[in-house]
Amino acid sequence: MSKQSTVFICSQCGYECIKWLGKCPSCGQWNTMCEQTETKPPKSGSASSPRTHAVPFSSVQQESFSRFSTGIAELDCVFGGGIVPASLTLCGGDPGIGKSTLLLQIAGNIASGGTVVYASAEESAQQVKLRADRLNVHGDNLLMLAQTELGCIIDELERIKPRLAVVDSVQTVYINELSGAQGSVSQVRECTARLMRFAKSSGTAVILVGHVTKEGAIAGPKVLEHLVDTVLYFEGEKSGSFRILRAVKNRFGASNEIGIFEMTEQGMRTVENPSARLLCGSEAPGNAVLCTMEGSRPLLCDVQALVCRTAFAAPRRSANGFDYNRVAMLLAVLEKRLGYPLYDKDIYLNAAGGLRIDDTAADLALLAATASAAKDIRLPKGTVFMGEVGLTGELRSVSNIAARAAECVRLGYRRLILPQNSKKGLQSLPDADIIYAGTLEQAIKECSLF
Repeated sequence: MSKQSTVFICSQCGYECIKWLGKCPSCGQWNTMCEQTETKPPKSGSASSPRTHAVPFSSVQQESFSRFSTGIAELDCVFGGGIVPASLTLCGGDPGIGKSTLLLQIAGNIASGGTVVYASAEESAQQVKLRADRLNVHGDNLLMLAQTELGCIIDELERIKPRLAVVDSVQTVYINELSGAQGSVSQVRECTARLMRFAKSSGTAVILVGHVTKEGAIAGPKVLEHLVDTVLYFEGEKSGSFRILRAVKNRFGASNEIGIFEMTEQGMRTVENPSARLLCGSEAPGNAVLCTMEGSRPLLCDVQALVCRTAFAAPRRSANGFDYNRVAMLLAVLEKRLGYPLYDKDIYLNAAGGLRIDDTAADLALLAATASAAKDIRLPKGTVFMGEVGLTGELRSVSNIAARAAECVRLGYRRLILPQNSKKGLQSLPDADIIYAGTLEQAIKECSLF
């Protein structure tokens, strides 16, 4: 006989315990412990479990797989060359940012070469048809399934055996056998696990749409991201036109690859030259140009700073697109090593274009923009700043310096300020004026700001 037990599961991280707690011991969130009733099957003997033996790596047979294209070159790059059959992908993002729009476009493109099923648990078939007509998506191989019960969805997929299945969304489908409500931890976790088993056994590629919390993370336990093969996040402001699709996890390709799209009336359109679109060409004080790496792609973007006298006892620090703690550390280096009086100044920093920059090569550009705004002096035209700044004010080398420099020269930025030890990885560029600096002070002096 199966046994039922009551457990409390954190809706944010999936931590389980046998009693209710006000604060989750794992993630530290308050009032996230939800009561769930789980049914445990009876224990089976060891004789019913198949035995496996360890084998040498040399005798492991490697399976070959052929990817298929999404019909969008930018998206194929994010996937690592295309969608892998029998893979499970989780696509998350804020409501209204364009997840369903892009996935419907993908479904229409792939339906020209095979059967695709779009299973919608949030919208009716008529609502999805309205969007498809607006996007000019049609075809007899594109099938619509409006269903919320996962068992019925999987039964239909097993009957049709499509090339691709899209489930929108994993938080709105449910399993009858489980007692939890739609979107609960137990329902979301089991639905994802069953879809993973279906994908691996049938060879159908499955894409899930995932809701996000107010903090911007995939709703539900982190086990969702561990179960799936690929995790994609949509970034960008809903009011803006740019959308950035980032691969956070990819078992079949490089992670942290990005695709840049533009939302139009006809759906998502690829941005052909993202660096040129992200740069505004401003020469005002407080604007510096950075070449950052997003996956394997170099991108040029503007780093903007605004420095003004504060009206309060504690000055304000705001960083949009940068890690706040790292910004605070870099501002302390600028104040301590170069003597900039920032203790009574409000400082606002922004990565233009809606990018989130985690690249340490942005340190030098960030401080150059801050120094320019503090002195109210323009930075030299056509200059790109790249370099990691240490606590003692030294400049450290950055990765992929050759690809970054080539992208700068291609877009007409020929004056580069780089760390001294970047010479090893950079070949001579006859069209570029490269200035090597060993310390932050030397780099700032090249701009007449110290």
